[in-house]
Amino acid sequence: MTIPFFGRIYRGYPIAFVVFLSTGLSVGMGQYAFGEFAGPLKEQFGWSQTHLNLSLAFSFISGLLAPFIGNLSDRIGIRPVMFASLLLIAVGFLLRPFISELWHWYLFSGLVYAGFPGATIMPAGKMVGLWFPKTRGRVMGAVVAGNNFGGVTMPPLAAAIIGALSWEMAYVTFGIIMLALGIVALFVIIEDEDKIEEEMERTGRGDLAHVARAAARAGITVKQALVNRNFWLIMIGLVAATFTYQGVLTQLRQHFEESGFAPGLATTAVSIVAGMGIGSKLAFGRASEKITARIATIISVALQAIGVFIIAQANSDAIMWVGIIIFGTGFGGLGALIVLVVQEAFGMKEFGGIMGLMQVGMIASGTGAPLIAGAIHDSTNSFDNSFLIVVAIFIVGIVALALARPVKPAEEEAFKSSIATDA
Repeated sequence: MTIPFFGRIYRGYPIAFVVFLSTGLSVGMGQYAFGEFAGPLKEQFGWSQTHLNLSLAFSFISGLLAPFIGNLSDRIGIRPVMFASLLLIAVGFLLRPFISELWHWYLFSGLVYAGFPGATIMPAGKMVGLWFPKTRGRVMGAVVAGNNFGGVTMPPLAAAIIGALSWEMAYVTFGIIMLALGIVALFVIIEDEDKIEEEMERTGRGDLAHVARAAARAGITVKQALVNRNFWLIMIGLVAATFTYQGVLTQLRQHFEESGFAPGLATTAVSIVAGMGIGSKLAFGRASEKITARIATIISVALQAIGVFIIAQANSDAIMWVGIIIFGTGFGGLGALIVLVVQEAFGMKEFGGIMGLMQVGMIASGTGAPLIAGAIHDSTNSFDNSFLIVVAIFIVGIVALALARPVKPAEEEAFKSSIATDA
């Protein structure tokens, strides 16, 4: 299925845009906007912060399903997987207005998280790696800047709808948007190697066609990765880095308000973190092509550690803003770098399966971080100590990534070998 307009431009661009929206809106609605619903839900149902945060821990479902979804995308393609995943997210949002018990909230949160792997990291890794083999760093940065687009737009959208109508209508709106996006993905996404090569030839990118085909087949298998020392070091590093999502990001809005920011300013501060990430992803994505994704990730996590430490210790608005800026600078690049580190180290051959295993490890951050934050907040009425624990975890991750030996992109080696063979 194709849309005539796309015949005029390189097909990789609309594909990248759809993935931009898929990753961005999923994260924007599911994570950035989480804090906007916390107040109304606690007021209506009498739930505690720990009760609400436990739904964030259901991200373990994403981790458990990721290897199977990754393997499925390797076998049948990302388009049907992406559509089904966006449909799950849409249903999870559309059913939330009908909740009356806490377990309903958890069930529908589980549906949303079940759709996350196939709507975010898998299509980003697959599509960018195949359609932009030589510029994947900068393009990946642009695509996953969708996360920040979602962070800038979804909290204000949720706040506006909640204020004007209700939290129920905000979730209905989210569900309709994701359903529409899933239908669009069916028409736009293409990953067939022959069609990619034809498209590159048609648009004057013939020199990339050979690179793209080599990139799609290069790398190591899941079995080989499991006995690779780098796999485990990189997993530790990335798991530690992802404590930022459920341990910091989803708590920031409430932390800012409890620290003295007016509700509107607290929402604005979170949106600023998201907005900064757009430039950060572009910068870190481009840097990964020069200094390697591994080194760029170390820099990203180090900046986040410094920023979160300042935010936790801040005793004035001015110092708080310093922490926000430093954290936002490092936080933004991470979304692009996670995928790039895996591609750089292990190639595209079985990217879905290897990335899925990485996400199994991320169950530790997705489940543990919100429970730690919620429990500490309920006992101390503050997120400060939980933020300091995350800083310590960041340091562990930095050490693990530093110990991983530098690797050259698998695609580059495969490309050189294929040229030698052809000659």
